[in-house]
Amino acid sequence: MRGALFKVCVAVTTMVALAFLIPLGLMVRETARERAFTAAERQAATLGPALAITTDEQALTRALASTQDGAAGLIALHVPRGGTGSGFDTVGHERVGADAVTAAAANGRSGTTGVDGGYAYLEPVAVNDGRVAVIEVFIPDAELTRGVTTAWLVLSGVALTLVLISVAVADRLGTRIVGAARRLAAASKALGEGDLAVRVPQADGSPRELREAAAAFNAMADRVVRLLAAERELAADLSHRLRTPLTVLRLNAASLGQGDAAEQTRHAVAQLEREVDQIIRAVRGRGSAPGAEGAPAAVGCDAAEVIRDRAEFWSALAEDEGRPWQLAGAERPVSVPVPGADLAAALDAMLGNVFRHTPEGTAFSIDVHGTRDGVIVLVSDAGPGIPDPELALRRGAGAQRDGSTGLGLDIVRRVAESTGGDVAVGRSVLGGTEIRVRLLHERSAVPAPRRRARR
Repeated sequence: MRGALFKVCVAVTTMVALAFLIPLGLMVRETARERAFTAAERQAATLGPALAITTDEQALTRALASTQDGAAGLIALHVPRGGTGSGFDTVGHERVGADAVTAAAANGRSGTTGVDGGYAYLEPVAVNDGRVAVIEVFIPDAELTRGVTTAWLVLSGVALTLVLISVAVADRLGTRIVGAARRLAAASKALGEGDLAVRVPQADGSPRELREAAAAFNAMADRVVRLLAAERELAADLSHRLRTPLTVLRLNAASLGQGDAAEQTRHAVAQLEREVDQIIRAVRGRGSAPGAEGAPAAVGCDAAEVIRDRAEFWSALAEDEGRPWQLAGAERPVSVPVPGADLAAALDAMLGNVFRHTPEGTAFSIDVHGTRDGVIVLVSDAGPGIPDPELALRRGAGAQRDGSTGLGLDIVRRVAESTGGDVAVGRSVLGGTEIRVRLLHERSAVPAPRRRARR
């Protein structure tokens, strides 16, 4: 912005300066020319009385020597010859021809004529015997332009000074504007990076529009802080309210006795309690200070171990519903930078969708493929498939369909993108849906773009 202001200011000031300085330069040149011709007329006028008194060559030579231009050889006197002879006798250094002298004497009017190295001013003067003599004053070309170069340099200096002054003024104005804009941009960047305490100072010297923008930004940041605080309080309240029904469920599960169903129920209740405790701890950690980050960074886990554990958990329900299933590729350990609880929640979301949205008896499989930079987990089923895979990956898109919340695949997507991986939904070899989750060994600063569903 400052560069643009500099360019505009320089362009405008230069045009204004040229609009005044070019005519002034031409006027200075014409003034110097007129001054040279006027000086020649004055020199001729000083010798006119001498010609009117005498035409003696010696007297005229002394008269020429008494003048500055005459002594410098710039003046010549053309005196008509005496008797019956025609023509002129010349005293001094002659530069014009006899024809020009004769024409000037005949016309009786002064004038200029071009000669080598400049101009000659001819002034007719009547002598004592009624004849006409001619005074010749030479005007060199250097005399016509004397002082013009100096005047032009002075005018150019004035123009440059005006441009520099205008640039300095524009710099002061641009500093105020650019400084306010930079503060607003820096605050916006800091807010985008999670610093909720950042605010834009409203400087008095900044433009009114930028002050209004700063005030709007500060109001927006305050509202974001209030909304986040309200969200944290609501999440903490809801999580805490779940403690009472969870306690009742845990007591009831303890009284179920022995058996696979009872053990699975107790395991599910314990897992639910752990998830609620984790939510409460995360909310309290984020609420410690405005702009604080979320829960501390979690360590990674062995993806193969987590997958085996969740497959074993869901196998009991699969046997109850008569679902054939298989697990492949989870024999060797695979480390991924994802907390075990998050990866387990993602697997539960995918397997839960299989049990919830496919008929009983539908087969499914879990395949784990290790790659050079991570691991690929495939959850496939033989169900009817997903009509719109792109819509299924949008958060909350299926909230009104079959009692779904529309958050399951979004949980899977966020877990994958936290490592720099991605999620794709397509058609499986079993004929139904295939969900492909790619997890990378190292976290990526920028999540990978979501790929289109493959068929």
